[in-house]
Amino acid sequence: MTRRTHITIALALAGLVATACSGDDKSDGLRPLSLKEQASSVVKSGSGYVVSWAGVLSNANRWHFGENAVAVITAVDAAGKEVVHMEQPLDAVAPGASLPFSGQVTSSAKPVRVKIDYRPASWRAATRIPSAFLAFPVSEVSTDRLPAGSYLVTGYVSDPFLKAADGLAVTALLRDAAGKLAGGGTAYVDDVRAGDKRRFVITVDGVRGAVAKTDVLVTTWGATAKPYEDLATAGAVPIHTVMPTTEPFVKDRGYQTITDRRQ
Repeated sequence: MTRRTHITIALALAGLVATACSGDDKSDGLRPLSLKEQASSVVKSGSGYVVSWAGVLSNANRWHFGENAVAVITAVDAAGKEVVHMEQPLDAVAPGASLPFSGQVTSSAKPVRVKIDYRPASWRAATRIPSAFLAFPVSEVSTDRLPAGSYLVTGYVSDPFLKAADGLAVTALLRDAAGKLAGGGTAYVDDVRAGDKRRFVITVDGVRGAVAKTDVLVTTWGATAKPYEDLATAGAVPIHTVMPTTEPFVKDRGYQTITDRRQ
């Protein structure tokens, strides 16, 4: 085989590898985060005006975490002057998942318009398959209207992983009868262990109208993928943990030896 033949084969193999890689959805062009939902309100208080907001960022990339994103909340008064400028660091957005967030700030001047924007995330390839990043179950969720017009959301969160979750952000999203986001609030829960439930209490202010539905979403606390990656690497809690109570068969009846009937 000549030197020219060797070079031709090498180039052909390189082309095949490049084609195979480009066809893998793990290496496709990354799509930016999108602000799927948002809601805001302004309420008069003794110290000025309380500006509340809630939003949901969506990550359409199935193989990458969105890290170090920052929500930018601005508000202007009737003259168009900016009276609120708040930069809120956000938790990492898991592959193919959504990140709810909420916040609150006080302004001495009255805002008439609130805008929610965000700075682009940096991207980190996930070290596990998407299904390894399990959702954190919530249970016994209750939503009650308080006398002052706020809402109190309580419930319990569990850890589906073998490793304890050091910090979780629990966000309640309140919706009206049409399903539109009306407001939200966030609480933080520490040291959530497998087989245990931790209670969360969330107060949501500035909600206009009646609330018909509450969605509670839980995310790992932190701007990078590491907390979620560490939990997924440790593995999930086994679903079936109860030992069988019946006696084993004396003889295994699930398999029969097939004899050779050829003559």
